[in-house]
Amino acid sequence: MRQILFAGAIGLFLTLIGTPLLIKLLARKGYGQFIRDDGPRGHAGKKGTPTMGGISFILATLIAYALAKVITGEDPTYSGVLVLFLMAGMGLVGFLDDYIKIVKQRSLGLRAKAKMAGQLIVGIAFAVLALQFADLRGLTPASTKLSFIADFGWAIGPVLFVVWALFMILAMSNGVNLTDGLDGLATGASVMVFGAYTFIGLWQFQESCANAVTLTNPNACFEVRDPLDLAVVASALMGACFGFLWWNTSPAKIFMGDTGSLALGGALAGLAICSRTELLLALLGGLFVLITMSVVIQVGSFKLTGKRVFRMAPLQHHFELKGWSEVLVVVRFWIIQGMCVIVGLGLFYAGWASEK
Repeated sequence: MRQILFAGAIGLFLTLIGTPLLIKLLARKGYGQFIRDDGPRGHAGKKGTPTMGGISFILATLIAYALAKVITGEDPTYSGVLVLFLMAGMGLVGFLDDYIKIVKQRSLGLRAKAKMAGQLIVGIAFAVLALQFADLRGLTPASTKLSFIADFGWAIGPVLFVVWALFMILAMSNGVNLTDGLDGLATGASVMVFGAYTFIGLWQFQESCANAVTLTNPNACFEVRDPLDLAVVASALMGACFGFLWWNTSPAKIFMGDTGSLALGGALAGLAICSRTELLLALLGGLFVLITMSVVIQVGSFKLTGKRVFRMAPLQHHFELKGWSEVLVVVRFWIIQGMCVIVGLGLFYAGWASEK
C-alpha cells in the first residue's frame, strides 16, 4: 500500500513542478503545435502552444516508480517493468512523430509505414517478453488465454497472443490519440482509467491465489503474476497525469502530443494484458472506444455512401461544430468516461463476488 501512495504522490508532484519547466524549454525552442486548416475555427488560437508534453508524465511516471521502490525497499517486478517499457517505447515513437511535425511544420509527422513499424517493434517486443519470466507458480506477466475479469477459455497460443496483444496496443494508442483533440480531454479520461487499475491491482493482490491458504474462498482468487506492482505503476501514471492536467486543462499551456497519447494507450493496454482484464478495458476505456468508433463510422459511411454521419470526426469535434463550447464537451465526455469506469469496476467486483 505504501508503494502505491508514494508512487501516486511523487508522480503528481513531479508533473506539477516539472511541466512548467518543460513548457518554458519547448517555448524557447519554438516547439509549438501545428493546427490543421480543416479543424474547428476555435482551434486556430492554439497554434504555437508547446507540444510533446507527454515527456513530462512519462519521465514523472518512471521516476515515481523507481523512487517508490527505493523508499519502500521493494524490488521491481517483471510485470511492472514491462508495462513501463511499453509506455516509454510507444512514447518514443510518438516523440519522433511530434518532432518531425514541428521541424517540417506539417500536420503529419512520421510516414504511416515508419510510424506503424515503430509501434509494431515495441508491441511485439512487449508481447514476446510478457510470456517469459515465469515465477515460482509458473505465472508469466501475460497469459495466452483471453480475459475479461480473469482468464477464460482455451489458450490461443503464443503466435495468436502476439497478434491479439498488438491489436490491443495499437487500438488503445490510436484511441487515446484520437481523443486528444480538446484541452484536457484525454488526460482527464486517462486519470480515471488509471485510478480504476490502481483499485483492480490492489484488489487482485488482496485476493491473489498466492494467498489461497488464508482466503475464505480460494475458488474466487486471481491468478495474476504481480498485481500489487501493477497497482504501483497505475498509481504513478494516475498521479503524473493528474499533475499534468493542471497545465493541460483549458486553456492548455501545453499539449501531450503523440508523445503522450501513444504512451498512455500503450500503458493502458499493458495494464489490461498483465492484469488479465483485456476485454474489460473496452468498458473501462469506453470513451476512447466511442471516439474511435466515430471515426470508423464516419470513414466507412463516406466510402460506402458518400455521406458523412457526423459533421466532423472524431466525435468531440462534431459537438464543437454543433455549437458546444470546448469546456462543455470536455466535461460531458469526462462524465461519460466516469460512468464507463463505474460500470466496469462494478462488473469486475460482481464477477469476483459471483464466484464466492
